[in-house]
Amino acid sequence: MILNFSIFTLFLSIFTSSANAEATLSVSPNTLKRSGDNVTIQWSDVDSPSDLDWLGIYSPPDSPHDHFIGYKFLNASPTSKSGYGSITLPLTNLRSDYTFRIFRWTRSEIDTKHLDHDQNPLPGTKHLLAESEKVTFGSAVDKAEQIHLAFENKPNRMQVTFVAGDGDERFVRYGETKDLLGNSAAARGIRYDREQMCNAPANSSIGWRDPGWIFHTVLKNLNPAVRNYYQIGSEAKGWSEIYSFISRDMYAQETRAFIFGDMGCATPYKTFIRTQQESKSTVKWILRDIEALGDKPSFISHIGDISYARGYSWVWDEFFAQIEPIASKVPYHVCIGNHEYDFPAQPWKPDWAASIYGNDGGGECGVPYSLKFNMPGNSTELTGTNAPVTRNLYYSYDAGSVHFLSISTETNFLEGGTQYEYIKRDLESVNRDKTPFVVVQGHRPMYTTSNEVRDTTIRQKMLEHLEPLFVKNEVTLAIWGHVHRYERFCPISNNTCGKLWKGSPVHLVVGMGGQDWQSVWAVRPNHPDLPIFPQPEESMYRTGEFGYTRLVANKDKLTVSFVGNHDGEVHDTVEMLATGEVISGSKDDAKSSNTAAAPAPVEVTSGSKDDTENPNVQTVPASATFVGKSEANDGSWFIKGAGLMVIGVVLGFIAGYFTGVKKGSSARNRWIPVKSEEI
Repeated sequence: MILNFSIFTLFLSIFTSSANAEATLSVSPNTLKRSGDNVTIQWSDVDSPSDLDWLGIYSPPDSPHDHFIGYKFLNASPTSKSGYGSITLPLTNLRSDYTFRIFRWTRSEIDTKHLDHDQNPLPGTKHLLAESEKVTFGSAVDKAEQIHLAFENKPNRMQVTFVAGDGDERFVRYGETKDLLGNSAAARGIRYDREQMCNAPANSSIGWRDPGWIFHTVLKNLNPAVRNYYQIGSEAKGWSEIYSFISRDMYAQETRAFIFGDMGCATPYKTFIRTQQESKSTVKWILRDIEALGDKPSFISHIGDISYARGYSWVWDEFFAQIEPIASKVPYHVCIGNHEYDFPAQPWKPDWAASIYGNDGGGECGVPYSLKFNMPGNSTELTGTNAPVTRNLYYSYDAGSVHFLSISTETNFLEGGTQYEYIKRDLESVNRDKTPFVVVQGHRPMYTTSNEVRDTTIRQKMLEHLEPLFVKNEVTLAIWGHVHRYERFCPISNNTCGKLWKGSPVHLVVGMGGQDWQSVWAVRPNHPDLPIFPQPEESMYRTGEFGYTRLVANKDKLTVSFVGNHDGEVHDTVEMLATGEVISGSKDDAKSSNTAAAPAPVEVTSGSKDDTENPNVQTVPASATFVGKSEANDGSWFIKGAGLMVIGVVLGFIAGYFTGVKKGSSARNRWIPVKSEEI
């Protein structure tokens, strides 16, 4: 009897202990070697689990509960309803340790005024259930990361920029043989501080994180068109892995570039702002193309709206970690966009632009953009605040048979201004024997058939001040971002289609790199309330598909192809001949006219007049008329679905956050209407 009572007492003790157990949280491993390494977070003994229980991600570890860098709902683990589970995440090196915390969030505590960028409620932090030990990057904090390249003013040089945890001297050693890096260049480290930010959230405790030290150097005396190997670090801090790139060739006639805008980056967690899941596909396909090129040089041009950090500084770290696989191999060039720069007190803000230039930069006022990138040239603009001058505004360079000019649509471009004079001098001085083609790049488009009304005035000013320069100096192609779609126009000037690009540049909008906010196409003027979007005559091809463009050129022909992210294949192509003709075609056109197939997805080699005799070179056939016109079928979805949109938004709001379901930004062809301020 006594024995039975003892067993009963022991059983009751174990049962009571289990019932009253506190939630536990553990991580493995505790030390990571570099950005992208995975950590597994495990929890157990979560009593009465709920779909609103969530995991907060914190760096530095002493951050207040509501200063997380991101979060995930526990129901991401299939066993969460049993009170235990695990989530595995890749972490980016933020030069400080991480910790993780589990919170209980109840429906009664949902605050509809405390919202994220998508207008969904941010999780509450009243009920902490458990906190993990620290996860550290150890000595890797001081290793070079976020490596990216850029052209320098002299063609036999290459700029290298990277980030490390302290300002101690670093070097880049380099050479043409992997086992003998006999040259060395010292790298200069700089940094910026919270006080130099212009507005919230960039200068607030919730948005600011230590950006580390940004190092920059120039590799000199490079032989043309050869593979160079390089390694970054020091004897005291250790050395990175060995990277490589193909040096620039000032004598080359061929040009290869990958061009897009508005890409942003993906994060493995939800955060205060919308991130861009499709950006991963853009990087993936471009990496495929770069590797397929082998020892042929190329470069990337990202035309504004770079990281979409908008004042949350760690998003810049996520962006550079994401692009390093491509940006460490080929030059990564940028134009400034509204989400890098615009702030209420910006120095150039004429009356007509009062509603155009807002606080799209999240208080960064161009500082991270200016210091984290180093473009050719030396253009600057004073901020009028404690911030450093804004850099990388307008610059130009030759690459093969093409002269590229990058401009700023966020600072003064009107006649009489410094930038206007630079553009005028640059276009007038192009050597058309060396570079028969001229490409201008800027963020906000001069032409678009998107219903983006906020920028109407700025487009009018661009037409008034910049288009005459483009026409007079026979710009071949103007490429823009900002509108998150792909659209190709006829050779056009003064809103009228021409037959030749000489006097009527072709315009492309390529803001489809990853951001999934979409404004609808322009509606019919006489039926503005009906979701019917006729394609104007000047618009040759347009689509809401994500992707990027390939540009290839030689002395005779410049070709641009649009590659869709859903399959990595070419869906539209336009050819501009040195004689002035414009030949256009698309994969969709080719199908409809029973012509030959589109080019293989990895073939990015520019051809010559004799391409027809070379079986290894393919071009999109010209169903190729001079006015080949096509519109992807994504518009039909919007027409059919417009009547369900309001219901979908309401249901998505409830389901997405009451069940922790991930937002549907990865839907391939989905259009998301946007408030004008979100462009």
